[in-house]
Amino acid sequence: MKYELVIGLETHVELSTESKIFCSCGGHSAANEPNDCVCPACSGMPGMLPIMNKRVVELAVTAGLMLNCEINRYTTFDKKNYYYPDLPCAYQITQINHPICVNGLVNVKTSQGARDIRIKQIHMEEDAGKLVHSGNSSFVDFNRTSVPLIEIVTQPDFRSAEEVVTYLNKLKSMFRSGGISECEEGAMRCDVNISVRPEGSEEFGVRTEIKNMSSFEAIEKAIQYESQRHMDALEYGTEELVQETRRFDDVSGKTFAMRNKETEADYRYFPDANLMPIVIDDAWLEQIKADKPVAVDEKAEEYMAAGISQKEIDLLLSDGKISKLLDDTVALGCDMKDSATWILTDCAGVLSKAGKSFADGVVTAQNLSVIIKMVADGTINRNAGKKVLIAVVEQGADPAAYCKEQGLDRKVDASAIEAVIDGVLAANPKAVEDVKGGKLKAMGALFGACMKELKGAGDPAVIKQLLEQKLAQ
Repeated sequence: MKYELVIGLETHVELSTESKIFCSCGGHSAANEPNDCVCPACSGMPGMLPIMNKRVVELAVTAGLMLNCEINRYTTFDKKNYYYPDLPCAYQITQINHPICVNGLVNVKTSQGARDIRIKQIHMEEDAGKLVHSGNSSFVDFNRTSVPLIEIVTQPDFRSAEEVVTYLNKLKSMFRSGGISECEEGAMRCDVNISVRPEGSEEFGVRTEIKNMSSFEAIEKAIQYESQRHMDALEYGTEELVQETRRFDDVSGKTFAMRNKETEADYRYFPDANLMPIVIDDAWLEQIKADKPVAVDEKAEEYMAAGISQKEIDLLLSDGKISKLLDDTVALGCDMKDSATWILTDCAGVLSKAGKSFADGVVTAQNLSVIIKMVADGTINRNAGKKVLIAVVEQGADPAAYCKEQGLDRKVDASAIEAVIDGVLAANPKAVEDVKGGKLKAMGALFGACMKELKGAGDPAVIKQLLEQKLAQ
């Protein structure tokens, strides 16, 4: 019998805010040591009341707009009651009755074609802490407690692991480029709800949930294992399937039962009386819409129209800082494709060698545009431009000033280049004979000597052409 895989996702995304959702403590990334970013409010001390972080609402609405959701103008918070050592209040503040966003839609394209994935809802909530196990002891780190999250709940519309991973990668690109979340490891976690049914059936099979997965590779493996387990149970009666929560073990590549799947009734949801309802008026919503970044699909089309390859587009959209650097550089008058090459090849390489990243902000659109324009108008050649970029990254140099100080901006005419070539050929007779004898390495040595004499100021293409002409005479 043929079977159909049915999957729904609950994706938890940590928001990029400067403080937690209900107190002024810094976000999780602000912590340096365990429990050094905790206050009486987020550690659950009696009498401490939550105060809503406005930025969390704005980012949640922005995420909803990016996922084509309806925005609820009236939204409330609820208490989800359960006990666990990393949950200091023994309840989590979340949303169930009036979530911030509902009825969204995301299109994913895989090798099997395109499919629309329906978003049931997006709701805001606080994160729990973290348990650290060491030997026979367990420790609780509350730094992550009350860090703001959005949970994106889909309808059971996925039919393959490929669709799931494609969807998650799309969310990651959207949220990174839109400044919603960095989506680093741990900042984007997924619960996978999976069942199997006979192909053509409209009834859902027994559902299991695989909890707290952050690796896309592990998610794919878990889906493959769990779907096969369900199909074996249905086809060969290997076991009785029950609704339960399971975990995935990376080492064995298998899922294991954790507990019976809870229902809404188990959590005893009720409205949080400590938090007033949030009303999003027209002016606030319009401001959020005005600040909403360009959709990833639209930006990808814009990049593709400029001649940027799909691989380069994926790299640009994987990090909002990189795509913003490109957009800002283009806004200063630089060619988009040329700028993308500078950013993904030269900047990435120089930053990596210096032990830095785009997040450090040492390469700005302003200084990069100066370098690109000087190369484009012939003030300096490409090699000299690379030297200037290195100086910017390693020394914080001003591009134009550095060019003048190092004499890189002088234009060299053909007669000056010829004079240098003549001198190099006269000083290296053996290399000249080697070239004539067919040894191509000697040609590289002569070219390098010419570039050294010109101190990188000449156009490499012109130097190579004149050198070849001289050697042919």
